[in-house]
Parts: sequence; structure tokens; C-alpha cells
Amino acid sequence: MTGTVQVEQRGNVLLATIANPPYALMDRDIVVELFKLVARADSDPTVGGVVLTGAHPTRFLAHFDVRLILGSAESSPRIGPQALRRAMTAISAAVKVPKAGALLERSPAAGLLAMMRMHGLMKAIQSSSAVWIAALNGDTGGGGCELSLACDQRFMADGDFFIAQPEIFLGFPPGAGGTQRLTRLLGASKALRICLGGEPMTPHEAMELGLIDRVVAPKALLDEAIAEAARLGKRPKHAIGAVKRAIHQGGSTTLDEGLRIEASEFLAAIGTPDSIAAQKAYVKRTKELGDLPVSDRALIKKVIQNGKFF
Repeated sequence: MTGTVQVEQRGNVLLATIANPPYALMDRDIVVELFKLVARADSDPTVGGVVLTGAHPTRFLAHFDVRLILGSAESSPRIGPQALRRAMTAISAAVKVPKAGALLERSPAAGLLAMMRMHGLMKAIQSSSAVWIAALNGDTGGGGCELSLACDQRFMADGDFFIAQPEIFLGFPPGAGGTQRLTRLLGASKALRICLGGEPMTPHEAMELGLIDRVVAPKALLDEAIAEAARLGKRPKHAIGAVKRAIHQGGSTTLDEGLRIEASEFLAAIGTPDSIAAQKAYVKRTKELGDLPVSDRALIKKVIQNGKFF
């Protein structure tokens, strides 16, 4: 059975249900479908948010299919980390050549290519102009946890469920961004605790650590996740994407480079039609009030509700 992603639109939110029975394993088909979902969320002006959840009754999404990892390990020559980094750089250039990707799929580099696609998917979600919320309806670990880390928020169902990065027990580290995103989210000490320990965490333990944003009663999980995605998704799409890119890309580099990234996003955003309209409305309202609009509590409440200053 290959994985699928069923998508339905609820207002300005796309609810995406990931299925791969019987085990809810992450696989390449799910990666392909999620790439399509990112493209739809970014290109459709009626979409402001995306909620990811699982079709399995007690599981969001498990780890990547170990059979595929094992097959890649057994069919590829053993190479050290430094040589693999050079190989990934070469493959990044090679895939830009027409038909090169198909050839690489049939070569020992297929495993590297699959991992790079996973990395590309996670970065695409983090750069998306829609708000992404992972609604963890049950257990998740490995690739499922890493997918949730690429989202803007993580809601988890309350109950006898766990979240973990258990790869250490199979003799390898997380490979789809877990070490990097956990470090940026929680700091090196907590990232080490999660990745070296590998132990499952309950929803409340994960929330106390800062990994989970909200623990919700199972029956209310989707409603709360969709409501939050809809609320935040009312903000101008170009501004959502700009904020996410500035934080994720800028926050992963030096302060000077981060400031350049932030400035470039700011300068590109202020000239968009939505931004100009909002700025004009703000200036006009200032003249009408004889004071700054931020002092008008009722007005600001409406702005927050609408997501735009118009």
C-alpha cells in the first residue's frame, strides 16, 4: 500500500489527511503529494492555512518506512559523512539537468536523492505563504515528528499517545531535519535529550518541553487546529511567507545575514497591493481619529479578527 493525502477545503483552510494503512508509515508517495499540497496552498488566493492530520485512528504518521532505508543502505557503498556532503552538493547540481533525476533514481545515489526531496519538502512548508498546523491525532515518531516540526504550530490530542525521535535505537540520527529543527526550536540541550534518549514523550511532557504548542481533547483537535489556521490564515499571504522565511532562514545564520534577509523580505512586502492598501487605510484612520489607530481598542480587535488593516 502506498501513502495518500486526501485534501478538503474548509473555508480558507485545507484539511489534509495522510493515510498509509495499515501502519501509517511515511513514504515517497506521501512526500510527492505533500509537495503538491504546498504548491496548491501557495498559489490559491482562497487558501490561508493548512492542517495536517492522520487517517489512522491512533497515529498521526509513523517513521519513514525502514524497509526503504534498509534497501538503500544495502544497495549503496559505504561512504563517510564528508564524502556524502560533497555528493549531495553534486547531486543538487545534477538534478537541474533534464532527465538526470530519472537516471539518479536507478543509481546508488537514489537514497541521497530521496533524502534531499524530504529536505526540500520540509523547507517548502517552512517557506510557504500559508499557515501550517500539524494536528497530531495520535502517536508520531521519526519522519512524522520531523514533518510536524516543519509546521508553524503543533497541536496534539490528549491521551495515551507519544511523540519521539527514536532513530538512535536503529543506529542512525534523524535524517529529515529533526536534529536541526529541534535545536532551533528548543536549543541544543533539549535536542540532544530527545535525539540521544529516543524515549517517547506524552503530549503534556512534549508541551512542557516546548515541542507541542497545545494539547487538545481528541474530539476537539481538528476543530481547534482548523480554527487557528483559519484565524492566522486571514493575514496577507505575502506577509505570512515573509515572516516565515525571515525567521527560519534568517534565524539559521549570522545576525548580519539574518538582518539582510529580514530587510529584503520587508522591502519586497511593503510594495505589494495588499500592503499599500493597508498602509493607506492606516494613515487615513490616523487623520480621522487624531491619534494612532493602535489606541482604538475596538478597531484593533476588528483588525485582529479580519487579519488585515483595511
